[in-house]
Amino acid sequence: MDLLALADFNLVARHGGFGKAARATGRPKATLSRRVGELESSLDLRLFERGARSLKLTEEGRALFERTGALLAELDETASAIASGGQRLKGRLRISAPLLFSQTAMGRIAAGFALKYPEVRLEVTTEDRPVDMIEEGYDLVIRVNPDPDESLVGRAFLRDRLVVVASPDLPRASGGLAAPGVARWAGDRQTWHVKTQGGRSTIAIEPVLALSMLVMVRDAVRAGVGAARLPISLVAHDLADGTLVLWGDIDGPEIALWALYPSRRLLSARVSAFLNFLKQAFPNGTPDELAAYIGR
Repeated sequence: MDLLALADFNLVARHGGFGKAARATGRPKATLSRRVGELESSLDLRLFERGARSLKLTEEGRALFERTGALLAELDETASAIASGGQRLKGRLRISAPLLFSQTAMGRIAAGFALKYPEVRLEVTTEDRPVDMIEEGYDLVIRVNPDPDESLVGRAFLRDRLVVVASPDLPRASGGLAAPGVARWAGDRQTWHVKTQGGRSTIAIEPVLALSMLVMVRDAVRAGVGAARLPISLVAHDLADGTLVLWGDIDGPEIALWALYPSRRLLSARVSAFLNFLKQAFPNGTPDELAAYIGR
């Protein structure tokens, strides 16, 4: 495929017409039209629907534009970075991050990154759902314990663990009785398996409150309504101050936050810079480092 013709096709698609693309770039309109025509002939596809006063992408043209636009932009930015000695980063960086991490740390991290790289347009969307990075146009996603995906690569940059905490005034259940609990979903009586210095044990919990956000769960536990399972980073200050007490560590796998990007793409300079910024923010990847971002 002729990369110059592909670049001209993207130029016309981005500006919405041959004339607009020519005026915006100073390229001859006839040259743009000829190169797009040559690309259509080589692919044996019609990429634009040409009307008397309008130009619209065909379904095939839209698919080609969506798939190749980001790749061409990355190539152009890589060449610019090499030409400038790799010192200046610019362009858009779109990131999807989970809710709790966004609430507790992402604001300060994004601000620090923006101050360091003022020509990068950083956009962060907060969501816990799985996203299709290619179709939705994300450069990087941050996810908690993601399922294996051959189309994505990345690294775990932060680790946390779940603990059971409660107000010091809340009696711990014993003798088969259940303690009141704050859960993330409504349900019947639950049994939480924990590890303590004395070994493994179980805690019977009767959910009295269901809250969907972990920050709300923490606030409810602070108010003394019941015990809850929470990341230790979220309650580290409370445990240090004695406003909450530890009932034990949840017996299960640790929490790992991963930064992921598509394996089919070259690692862009912007993504690489953000990964390095995360490494600087969390050099050891410990819960204490995340807790430092969280207010009391």
